Amino acid sequence: MPIDQEAILAALRNVQDPDLRRDIVALGFVKDIQIDGGKVSFKVELTTPACPVKDLLMEQCEEEVLKLDGVESVDVEMTAQVRQRQPKPEDLIPGVKHAIAIASGKGGVGKSTVTLNLAVALAQTGARVGLMDADVYGPSIPLMLGAQHERPFTQGGKIIPIERFGISMMSLGLLLEEGQAVLWRGPMVAGTVKQLLEDVEWGELDYLLVDLPPGTGDAPMSLAQLAPLTGVVIVTTPHHVAANIAGKSVQLFRRLNAPIMGVVENMAGFVCPNCGEVSQIFAGLTGEQLSEQIDVPYLGSIPLDPSVSDAGDKGVPALIGAPHRPPAEAFRQIAGQLAQQASILSMAKSAEPVA
Repeated sequence: MPIDQEAILAALRNVQDPDLRRDIVALGFVKDIQIDGGKVSFKVELTTPACPVKDLLMEQCEEEVLKLDGVESVDVEMTAQVRQRQPKPEDLIPGVKHAIAIASGKGGVGKSTVTLNLAVALAQTGARVGLMDADVYGPSIPLMLGAQHERPFTQGGKIIPIERFGISMMSLGLLLEEGQAVLWRGPMVAGTVKQLLEDVEWGELDYLLVDLPPGTGDAPMSLAQLAPLTGVVIVTTPHHVAANIAGKSVQLFRRLNAPIMGVVENMAGFVCPNCGEVSQIFAGLTGEQLSEQIDVPYLGSIPLDPSVSDAGDKGVPALIGAPHRPPAEAFRQIAGQLAQQASILSMAKSAEPVA
C-alpha cells in the first residue's frame, strides 16, 4: 500500500505538545508534507523559536512516521511562527505579539539584569525581541547595554529604538540628560509609560519585554491598563523579605487581571569559579517555594556569579560576556520556559469563546 498524507498525519497525531496538551496535527503544526517513494519530509511549525521541547518533538515525529510500512527515511524541518494576536483599535503596540512585564516587589533583586539577559536569550533563538525600560526612577538598561551615551532619533513622528545584541531597546534614560534625576508624581509616570509604548516605533516583534520599577506603584498599574500584556514574570531572591513583597506584586497584577507567567529566582547560589561547588549564600524562601505558595509556574533560578555583574558594568549582557558560565545556561533555559508559558497563555486565550 503506497504511503499517503493521511497515513502520515494519522501517525503524527500520536505526537503531543506536552505544554499545549494537544497533538501537533490538531494544533496545525504540520506543514508541507512531501513524499518521494520511501522518503518522507515535512515541516513542524512551533509557536516559538525558543521552544524547550523542540528536539524531543522532532525525535517523536521521526519515530512515529518511521513505523509506517514503506517509509525508509524521514526528514523533519523544525520551524517556528509566533502566533499573531488580534489587536484592538485602541492598541498602542499593534505589531507586538507578546508583551511581557518583568516585575519585582522590592529593589536590588537584579530584575533589570534578568530582563536584559532573557531578551538577549530569546533573540538568540531567532525571535524578534524588544526591550522597554519602564523603570522610570532608575533606568539602568542603557548602561548595561553600553548605550548610555546614545541618543535616539525620530522618523515619521516616532522614536526609533536603539539596536544592541539583536534586540531593540528604548529607555527613559536615553531621553534624559546624564545624571538627571526623575522627580515625578503619578500622572507623569503614567504618561511616560504610555509614551514609551505609543511613541516608539516598535514595529513587528515576537516579544516585548518590559522592565518595570520595583514595587506596586503607578508604572506597573499603568502598564497593565495600557498594554495588552500576555503576562507578568516575578523576579525574587532567596530572602524572606523579597519573597513576601513579591507576593504583594502578584496580588496587584491579579487584581488588574494580568496573568502571572511565573517566578524567576535570582542570586540562587554561589558557584565557585575554581571547583564548581555551589554554596547557598542566602537562606530565605526560594523561588520554587514561592511559586508553590502563590500557585504559579516556577521558571527557574540563576546562580550568584561575579561574571553577571562584571559583564553588566562593562555594558555587555552576561549571556554575551560570559556565555559558558552557569548563569548564561540558566538564562537560556528560563527564556525557553518563558516562551513556553507565553504560548500556553496565547493558545488558552484563543480558545476562549467570544463574548
